[in-house]
Amino acid sequence: MIKVFAGSWALLLGIMLLMVGNGVQGTLLGIRGDIEGFTTGQMSIVMSGYFVGFLLGSRMAPELIRRVGHVRVFAALGSLISAVLVLYAAIPEWIVWALLRVLIGFCFSGVYVTAESWLNNSTTNETRGQTLSLYMIVQMLGIISAQALINFADPAGFLLFVIPSVLVSLAFAPILLSISPAPPFDTTRSLSIRALYDVSPLGVVGIFLMGGVFSALFGMTAVWGTQAGLSVLEISIFTAAIYFGGLVFQVPIGWLSDRMDRRKLVIAVAMIGAGAAALPVLVPMPFWALVIVALGIGGVSNPLYALLLAYTNDYMEQDMMAAASGGLLFVNGMGAIIGPLVIGRMMGVIGPDGFFLFIGVLTAILAVYAAWRMTQRASTPVAETGPYAPVSPVVSAATVEAVYNDLTEQAENATSDTTTL
Repeated sequence: MIKVFAGSWALLLGIMLLMVGNGVQGTLLGIRGDIEGFTTGQMSIVMSGYFVGFLLGSRMAPELIRRVGHVRVFAALGSLISAVLVLYAAIPEWIVWALLRVLIGFCFSGVYVTAESWLNNSTTNETRGQTLSLYMIVQMLGIISAQALINFADPAGFLLFVIPSVLVSLAFAPILLSISPAPPFDTTRSLSIRALYDVSPLGVVGIFLMGGVFSALFGMTAVWGTQAGLSVLEISIFTAAIYFGGLVFQVPIGWLSDRMDRRKLVIAVAMIGAGAAALPVLVPMPFWALVIVALGIGGVSNPLYALLLAYTNDYMEQDMMAAASGGLLFVNGMGAIIGPLVIGRMMGVIGPDGFFLFIGVLTAILAVYAAWRMTQRASTPVAETGPYAPVSPVVSAATVEAVYNDLTEQAENATSDTTTL
C-alpha cells in the first residue's frame, strides 16, 4: 500500500484538496444561507441544484473529454469551480446560488471523471485495486477535513469562500504536473432504467431511495443544524461524524456482504439506519448523543449504496457491469435531486425533526421493500455472488467497473490457486 501511495501521491493529494473544497461549500452554504435570511425551502432548492448539475455532468462530461481532451476539460472546469466558490459570497442571492450550485455540480462531476481516468491509467493491474481504494478513502478524508476548516473564520465573512477556492486551484498543480500523457477515453453507455429494473428491482428502487438519503446528508445537514440552533463547531462535528461513520463501517458491512444473503443484510442495515434516525424525533437528545446518531446514519448510508450495487451486479454479466453502474448512477442522481426538495418541505412544515424523519422513512421503506422482494425471487447462493466494492455515489461508472474487474480477477486468481493446491 505504501508503494502504491508513493506512485500516486500527487494525484491523490490533488483529489483530496478538491474534496476539501467541495466539502466546505456544502456545509458553509447551509450556515451562510441562514445568516442571509434564506428560508428552508429556498435552501432546499439551492442544495438540490448541485445534484442537478452533477447528474448533467455525469452524462455530458465524457463527451466533452472525448471531443477536446482531458487537459482542456480539466483546466476549464477547475477554473469555473474556483470562480463559483468566490461568487457565492459576492452575490448572496438564493436564486443565484441555486444556479451556481448547478454549475459547480456539473464541474465537479467532470473533474471526478477526468481525475479517475488518469488515476486508472497511472496504475498497473497489480496495483489498481489498492489505488482505487486509496482514492475512495482520500475522498472521505477530504470531506471530513473540510468540516474542521469551517471553524477557522467567520461564516458571515468572505474568507471561508476564498480558502476553498484557493485549495481547489492548488489541487490542479499536483494533478497536472504528475500525469502521464492523457489516456484514451471511452464513453461508458448505460442501461435503461427499465432494463435495470427488470434485472434487479431492489437495486433500482434501493439506489433511488439512497440517492435521497445521500443528498440529505451531503446537502441539508448544515441547513438542519442552523434550524436546530447548533453552533458552527457543532454543525461541523456532526457533519464530520456522518462521513467518518461511512468510512469506518464500509469494512464490516463489506465483510458480511460476501458471506450472507445480501437482501437480509440490506434489511438489517436499513433498519439500523431507520432506528438511528427515529431516535432524535422520539427523544430529546444532547449534542454528544446526536453525534452518535450521525455516526450510525453515516455508517449505513454509504455502505448501503455499495451493497445495493454489489447485489445488482450479482445478476449482471461481467461485460455489462459498467453499463449497469452508469444507469444506477443516473437513478441515484434522480433521487438526489428530489431529496433536498422533499426534506426542505418537511423541515418547513414540522421543523428540524423533518431532517431525521425523511431519512428514517426512506431507510424504512428500503427495508420493507427488500423484505417483500425476498418473497418474489429465490436468493443467489453466496458462493455464486460477486465481490463487494466500497464505492460511493460520487465515483464514475468507469471507476466502478475498474474496481469490480480488479476484485473479480483477485477472486478468480484465489480460486485458481486453491484448485492448483
